[in-house]
Amino acid sequence: MTARPGTLGELRASGWRSEPVKHEVRRNAAARIAAGLPLVGGVVGYDDTVLPQLENALLAGHDVIFLGERGQAKTRLIRSLTSLLDEWMPIVAGSEINDDPEHPVSRHARDVVAERGDDTPVEWVHRDHRFGEKLATPDTSIADLIGEVDPIRVAEGRYLSDELTLHYGLVPRTNRGIFAINELPDLAERIQVGLLNVLEERDVQVRGYKVRLPLDVLLVASANPEDYTNRGRIITPLKDRFGTQVRTHYPVDVETELAVVAREAEPLDGLGVRVHVPDFMSEIVATVSHLARSSPHVNQRSGVSVRLSIANAEVLTANAARRALRLGEPDAVPRVSDLEALVASTAGKVEIDSFDDGRDEGILERLVNAAVLTVFKRRCQLSQFGDVVMAFDDSSTIVHAGDDVQASAYLDVLAKVPALRRSVTDLAAGESPGAVASAVEFVLEGLHLSRRLNKESVGARSTYRGR
Repeated sequence: MTARPGTLGELRASGWRSEPVKHEVRRNAAARIAAGLPLVGGVVGYDDTVLPQLENALLAGHDVIFLGERGQAKTRLIRSLTSLLDEWMPIVAGSEINDDPEHPVSRHARDVVAERGDDTPVEWVHRDHRFGEKLATPDTSIADLIGEVDPIRVAEGRYLSDELTLHYGLVPRTNRGIFAINELPDLAERIQVGLLNVLEERDVQVRGYKVRLPLDVLLVASANPEDYTNRGRIITPLKDRFGTQVRTHYPVDVETELAVVAREAEPLDGLGVRVHVPDFMSEIVATVSHLARSSPHVNQRSGVSVRLSIANAEVLTANAARRALRLGEPDAVPRVSDLEALVASTAGKVEIDSFDDGRDEGILERLVNAAVLTVFKRRCQLSQFGDVVMAFDDSSTIVHAGDDVQASAYLDVLAKVPALRRSVTDLAAGESPGAVASAVEFVLEGLHLSRRLNKESVGARSTYRGR
């Protein structure tokens, strides 16, 4: 900071030139595209769909509105745009609205530049402070967004006609930056009208003052494509003023969903147990979300957020860790019996369409069972378990499973049913008791859901036997 120009004269001598914020974003976006770098970081699964549309919008210098259901990384995309701003930007010292030293717009900055000329003091603002955000709510006012007369300044002796009595709102305070409005339809329609000038004429007006502030703002908004809560709508003139509308979406495949979960799920550390999640258990968690997004029993207008997969992954490992702590085992490896815990973490994140009260848990359990069967068919050939089914049919073989069964007990199952060993070893990728226990339960549950074994269940405890 000490090496940067401290006055307007030094700034001019350094060769710095004023540049609109959209040109700045365009320049930095073009540099990233040319270098083969991602436009924004921390977003998975949008490389071939959303990001190309966003690149076009920024290169065209458009204001952008993101349309998508909940949990589609709209807010993350918006906040990541600050990385496309220059790291530091000069402003007139003391300015409330980031006045450009070359083109000041507020009364304060104009007076300072007129009085001091090249000696006008300059401050530097980091790009992280050039981002403003407002969650739209029905009680949001024009004063919040644009500004209002400050009664304190009037009480200090200024006249109401004095521009210095104005208290600037969020939009002017984000001048020369990026301003975001989340859930735009929630903004009252009369307040949306106040944004029309910001998007088209690029200025704001406060009350009846003859004050015109030509703002330099990149405006970004988010909204649901269908406002299923009927809270409001985006007025047509405002929607028309956004240059580009970008449609977001949920992960198109299980692999992408798993990548999001791996990035976002909170790891279980400091519990005194080693946590390992088999790949097939992670696939089950992601598949639950994918099946929910196509289920006729789930309200698709509400959407099924990726946060469902993240929460389910966290609860699955938490239940495994709880069992390991209770049984005194060193490893916490999720099993099929741990999937019972997913009902609690799923119930609050999906809206069930059902005519009968009390059916929600049953619908969620069927979703989990369908996910287990889907992953089982994807990973295993039913024909490879012929000897296993025969071992259950030809004898009184019974296997007890559940959250009260030690992992070491499943090694005895392999000794009792040798035909299981090969498939279990492949799934477990080793012989550790926790991994073997998880693989055994997965195979037995898959055979049960494929109608090859019978199962009796009480809570998370199950008994598998031949048909």
